[in-house]
Amino acid sequence: MDLRVLLSLLLFSCHRGVASGSRILRNQPAGLSSNTTVTMTSESSSDECDLVMNRSAADRCAFVKNTPDCSMEDGFINYLYTAFCLLPPNLTPLAITLCIIWLFFLFVVLGLTASKFFCPNLSAISSTLHLSHNVAGVTFLALGNGAPDIFSAMAAFSHPHTAGLAVGALFGAGIFVTTVVAGSVALIKPFAVASRPFLRDVIFYMGAVFWTFLMLYRGTTTLGETLGYLSLYVVYVLTVIISAYIYNRRKYSVNTSIQNVSHVPAEFNSSDSSDDDVPCLTGGAIQQDYESEYRPLLPYSESTSQILLSSLNPVDHRKWRRKSWRWRALKVVKTPLEVLLLICIPVVDPDKEDKNWRRPLNCLHLITAPLVCVLAFQSGAYGEYMIQGQFPLWLLVLLLGLFLSAIVFCTTTNDCPPKYHSLFALLGFVVSAVLISAAASEVVSLLHMLGVVLSLSNTVLGLTLLAWGNSIGDCFSDITIARQGYPRMAISACFGGIIFNMLLGVGLGCLLQMVKTQSDVQFETEGLLTWVLAGSLGLSLVLSFVIVPLCQFHLGRTYGIFLLVFYVIFLIVALLTEFGEIHTIST
Repeated sequence: MDLRVLLSLLLFSCHRGVASGSRILRNQPAGLSSNTTVTMTSESSSDECDLVMNRSAADRCAFVKNTPDCSMEDGFINYLYTAFCLLPPNLTPLAITLCIIWLFFLFVVLGLTASKFFCPNLSAISSTLHLSHNVAGVTFLALGNGAPDIFSAMAAFSHPHTAGLAVGALFGAGIFVTTVVAGSVALIKPFAVASRPFLRDVIFYMGAVFWTFLMLYRGTTTLGETLGYLSLYVVYVLTVIISAYIYNRRKYSVNTSIQNVSHVPAEFNSSDSSDDDVPCLTGGAIQQDYESEYRPLLPYSESTSQILLSSLNPVDHRKWRRKSWRWRALKVVKTPLEVLLLICIPVVDPDKEDKNWRRPLNCLHLITAPLVCVLAFQSGAYGEYMIQGQFPLWLLVLLLGLFLSAIVFCTTTNDCPPKYHSLFALLGFVVSAVLISAAASEVVSLLHMLGVVLSLSNTVLGLTLLAWGNSIGDCFSDITIARQGYPRMAISACFGGIIFNMLLGVGLGCLLQMVKTQSDVQFETEGLLTWVLAGSLGLSLVLSFVIVPLCQFHLGRTYGIFLLVFYVIFLIVALLTEFGEIHTIST
């Protein structure tokens, strides 16, 4: 995918509990022995808050206030209180409608922060570290694509009532991407897929799904098994790097003349090239040529105030004139949010001549970025923290930011970025990660409220709303890449990203909970629906593993239609299972 996709391993520093397939029944007290377990379930009879809809409308507010299970620890807003107490009972539908609108806004925040700020900074970090395209693709690229999924899973895993969202979201997103997204790419641009990279990705993903299935089936996982689960992604990364190295060596040995491309055998142009690197290698040059066309002929220097105002303008007037009215309408809606994010998050662009150095704005970032981290980290848990009970933490951070900002402003110029400018990419990475985590926590809390009000399980909400919301950006970007003539890149992003999401979502979620509780993790599945999810995902991968080679690795429109029909059938079966129309026969 484009820059939005080239960013991805971010999750390790700013987030709490994550997982993809279950839910903690109860947080056990600290100090448990290593032999104890943390029970995780997607659906539990002890979730007393689900009983709120059984009460009369007049009693629901009091029930929410007096029931501990209705008190969400994560998130800035208690959505159950908002739905049942903030407005009169007859206006509860209005509260739910407003919450749904707020949910779509949160998805916009997630997508905008990831694509405009998180991904570019990860790309800059990758360039600064001089990572190869293959290494960056399976690490930063996967993280950029999967950031919303991973952070949503981590946020869901951290609370007893919402971990079921993680199972549905990661499994549901996996099915959505491998069927709807891959099928749409095949419909729009039929092509011959790279054979060995395709088989490699499908095999590793099937291994991840099977391992996850075993963990759910056995009902428990240990620290050693979790570390082994995480190491599977390390093996995948090493496999990609080694295979790319071997491929490049073979290609170099066969290609006797660099200028004469016709001497390269066809196999290197079709079956092995997993990463159509042309956009990645030429994107910066194209951008620089585009900008140079509009450069003033005579030297021109903007004032500090002009630089600040132009830096805070997210609208490109040249692009505005070329785009459709739908794009313009959406841009008008997103512009206020983009301005706020521009004020808080620095962005380093290695493709630009000045690396996107904006002296007044970057100095402002030294004040706003640390302050946003303090106020947003763990949903504002440190916003009111007092140092030794007397001095607020946020004020100390503000004073330090003012001090650093003054030093940078006095020791730099508007025209030349300082040598340490790349550190702003790290700052932007951390701030955008914190904001994505905070937004993901709000999404999880809000979906839990909708599940309670609509009497839907967290797994269904995860495989529908949460999976769609986190994957819709990938869907559009993959389809766009396919239309531009790079369908192989789109397919590679489909499978590479979800491998990362599955292994890191489940693995890190279990690991963080083990560290937090000093105990093993035990799973309790949500009955038949969990097996429908796992079985459908495994079946789609097996069918792709069999059908694509039989079609000589050509993904045509027939295969695309087949994948779309498969997803529709899966969705119907999952919903029928949720509403009890499909159930196991009790003996």
